[in-house]
Amino acid sequence: MSKQFDVVVIGGGPGGYIAAIRAAQLGFQVACIDEWKNDKGGPAPGGTCTNVGCIPSKALLQSSEHFEQAAHHFGDHGITLDNLKMDVAKMVGRKNTVVKQNNDGILYLFKKNKVSFFHGRGSFAKAVEGGYEVNVAGAASETLVAKNVIVATGSNARALPGAAFDEEKILSNDGALRIGAVPARLGVIGSGVIGLEMGSVWRRLGAEVTILEAMPSFLAAADEGVAKEALKAFQKQGLKFEFSAKISKVDASGEGVVISYANAKGEEQTLAVDKLIVSIGRVANTIGLNPEAVGLKLDDRGAIVVDDECKTNLPGVWAVGDVVRGPMLAHKAEEEGVAVAERIAGQHGHVNFATIPWVIYTSPEIAWVGRTEQQLKADGVAYKAGQFPFMANGRARALGDTTGFVKFLADAKTDEILGVHIVGPFASELISEAVVAMEFKASAEDIARICHAHPSLSEATKEAALAVDKRTLNF
Repeated sequence: MSKQFDVVVIGGGPGGYIAAIRAAQLGFQVACIDEWKNDKGGPAPGGTCTNVGCIPSKALLQSSEHFEQAAHHFGDHGITLDNLKMDVAKMVGRKNTVVKQNNDGILYLFKKNKVSFFHGRGSFAKAVEGGYEVNVAGAASETLVAKNVIVATGSNARALPGAAFDEEKILSNDGALRIGAVPARLGVIGSGVIGLEMGSVWRRLGAEVTILEAMPSFLAAADEGVAKEALKAFQKQGLKFEFSAKISKVDASGEGVVISYANAKGEEQTLAVDKLIVSIGRVANTIGLNPEAVGLKLDDRGAIVVDDECKTNLPGVWAVGDVVRGPMLAHKAEEEGVAVAERIAGQHGHVNFATIPWVIYTSPEIAWVGRTEQQLKADGVAYKAGQFPFMANGRARALGDTTGFVKFLADAKTDEILGVHIVGPFASELISEAVVAMEFKASAEDIARICHAHPSLSEATKEAALAVDKRTLNF
């Protein structure tokens, strides 16, 4: 017998569980289906982000950063350590604990908000009078019926052709988070967020890390100045990069992995490593969704086709997050989830793609919002730029981390902030002020006139805004 709901959400990642909670807050009877399992077979909602993405990677980054500080920087503070070592198993165990805490937190939120949770794989069965029938394949099979269905099934790692993931030697983000011992040599294909973060973790712990990137330049999506500064810092730390690398073969038949590739000069090269992380992007996950049962339209990349309001081609069927167009970011999925729940309720949910921040949690951290200098030039926009280095910031000096800068880009006539780009300590936190400012269409002068606490890293934001008008006070 089917169970009736107002809203059924397929997928319990950031987009899905947030959509379910917001819909429940708005008075709907809501069900959320998610199939992630923990190591005991129990439910582990939170999707890729919580289980094998954002959360566990930050846990490992934090652990490895502590190790790096103890090994190379504690001496500057008068702290001496003997016999420093890293217990990788304990580090991974802590990461697993952090993940479980987040899984359990989501289950608690479902209970608190009266969201019915179903552990299993959700799929469309058929359209029925007044809505859609959705099957749940799990320990206990269920049939749910709802007028509105929100698809939030996320994405999967893209494999390199001819080099399928075995999660032992050829690793996706999943396997990269479960390495049991520090590899002597680690290869990474792709210098995006995952490649840089995971490469940083294992480099700090002693691995020799080489990153192969197909593009001729580093972090093409970021501001050129930021990318240049970050690359210089990463190379100084010991990360090795090879750009314009064209992979021809990946051989994992031996004890390790051998990658054959042509370098920027077209010369054939080989790289032998113990482990290889492949991070060349992600693809929308519609595996087992059975979209053809209801006529749900997908594009040629397998993503669900939606309009600006996340409506699909079917009445009452919505889709959010990585499974649709737009940046594959957890916070973008969350905002879309909230907006869709509110639209179902007849409200006017809104997501401004122009003010979605991007963050890479390396050291230095990299964060930006809005347009880059190269984009403004390409669009023919007249702009002013202001930049302030962390080396001139008192709090950064006290932290012992003066790498990088804050950069403001503002309209040449109106002074409206068009983009803010940060490379340096706690960039992930500092970028929030810029997001708020841009959402309210603030000018650089607005930030320059606001009092910032002293001593704080945020003063670099104020000074960069002052620099737009060429009147920095501390540089």
